[in-house]
Amino acid sequence: MKLLHRDDLYGWSVFDEAREIDFHSVLWVRDGGNVAVDPLPMSDHDRVHLSSLGSLATIVVTNSDHVRGAAELAEAHEAELVGPAGEQDRFPVECRRWLSDGDQVVPGLTAIALDGSKTPGELALVLETTTLITGDLVRAHQGGRLCLLPDRKLSDKTRALASVARLAELPHIEAVLVGDGWPIFSGGASALRALVGRNESSSGSPFAT
Repeated sequence: MKLLHRDDLYGWSVFDEAREIDFHSVLWVRDGGNVAVDPLPMSDHDRVHLSSLGSLATIVVTNSDHVRGAAELAEAHEAELVGPAGEQDRFPVECRRWLSDGDQVVPGLTAIALDGSKTPGELALVLETTTLITGDLVRAHQGGRLCLLPDRKLSDKTRALASVARLAELPHIEAVLVGDGWPIFSGGASALRALVGRNESSSGSPFAT
């Protein structure tokens, strides 16, 4: 696994040839048990590295298209598997807990439920106010520039844009760790506001409800 922008954050990735972007997973190393987000299947090297960093207590899956290697990893580590409450009736793997907007995964890690993406209640996570971890809706197909899931995959673009505008209002975001594409390790709040601004200029004012 690769060390990210904090000494307690690691990531592992796989290149998706069809989309020509990386898919990412995140590990937060913490007292009381480590937390993985949208874990991909791990290489032997990464499994050894994970074991050296302590126990894996919790796995968060942000949406049903990011189940990836979560079930296998949860079974191997006897970890709690957590998913979005908006998909509770249709989720492809069994979860012990379901997260709604504002729920705390563990102390310091808070869930934000997003509307209008391709799955209901997709989760974004805020780590200690400064790091935003996203699943599908907010991504980055070009270095240093955030983008949205393509329109054809959105269930409701107006609601999706309102969700992104809400993320852009978070006051202290420095890093945005996307599930798909390039991570942003500094200037995350500015990148989110730029994403909102591009959509405002191209669509008028889509954030009114």
